[in-house]
Amino acid sequence: MFGAFGAHGLQTVLSERQLDAWDTAVLYQLLHGVLLIALSIWYAVSPDRLVRTAAWALGVGVALFSGSIYLLCFGAPRWMGPVTPLGGVAMILAWVLLIIAALRFGRSP
Repeated sequence: MFGAFGAHGLQTVLSERQLDAWDTAVLYQLLHGVLLIALSIWYAVSPDRLVRTAAWALGVGVALFSGSIYLLCFGAPRWMGPVTPLGGVAMILAWVLLIIAALRFGRSP
């Protein structure tokens, strides 16, 4: 929905650079949203605190990363800029936790 809105509703509102940023935010939100669904299924099948923590880090990361880019495209204050990399760090943390959980999967605690 955000991708379609950007492609069809924002072409006359945002600059080319802002549209590129919007597309990046949409892509990261989409990919990590699919991962969040997969983590939810994993957790439902095999509850693991590490998977739950990864899911939370991923959700927060996507909200901060993509959310700050969306807001910046619409003129949010410049101090919002540093929020984007904080979201990126949270997403990286989620991936690290996911890798650790995958390596531990099936082993006794």
